[in-house]
Amino acid sequence: MFLKFLKKYKFIVIGAFSAALISGLLYSGYLINPFRYGMETILLKWGSSGDYVYVVQDKLKRWGYYKGNIDGIYGTETRQAVLDFQRKNGLRADGIVGDETARALGMNVPPESSASSGGGGVRSNEVYTLAQCIHGEARGEPYIGQVAVGGVIMNRVRSPLFPNTIAGVIFQPGAFTAVDDGQMFQPPGDTAMKAAQDAINGWDPSGGALYYYNPAKATSSWIWSRPVIKVIGKHYFAR
Repeated sequence: MFLKFLKKYKFIVIGAFSAALISGLLYSGYLINPFRYGMETILLKWGSSGDYVYVVQDKLKRWGYYKGNIDGIYGTETRQAVLDFQRKNGLRADGIVGDETARALGMNVPPESSASSGGGGVRSNEVYTLAQCIHGEARGEPYIGQVAVGGVIMNRVRSPLFPNTIAGVIFQPGAFTAVDDGQMFQPPGDTAMKAAQDAINGWDPSGGALYYYNPAKATSSWIWSRPVIKVIGKHYFAR
């Protein structure tokens, strides 16, 4: 009898099951409802990867919500940390980072974003992330010095000694003071954006440097051992 019922109404049963499954995935945050989030400029969810995921993980780790590795991959641990943050701060607890949660995290939301895309090439959000780091590390330096800082980051991306993405280099633990003290997360401004684009386009005033430091502030004895190849503004650039 039951088999006859299934045979007669199989399309209705399959449709009902599919609707229930999709609803459950939407509720849990593993799928995105395009009508609910259609106006978001930042949208990160389970399975996303890239620069903005690094930023989310870095911030949540600093504040004690996230215990995993800062790897730019939005997995189960990252989603749970986002949920905990959202509940603690009275936000919609869905495990998804949209504009509301991004702003609560103190992230600057650019006009357009491809935060969850994977593919090759340099994306607009990578330019923005590089500009943030340049601004945090080198604002007040001459323009050529700001491009040189961007050049060092790009040199590291190409070096087998470092991560092979812009965000991977920037968020490598302890790599940049501006990340550690939070100055990177200020709006970068037009000059830093232009410097970032110039560095990505291949201009490297540092002469191939992998390191730079301000001799008036550097406390690491190791950095002083690196051969200096260029001095621009207050920064020494070294291999």
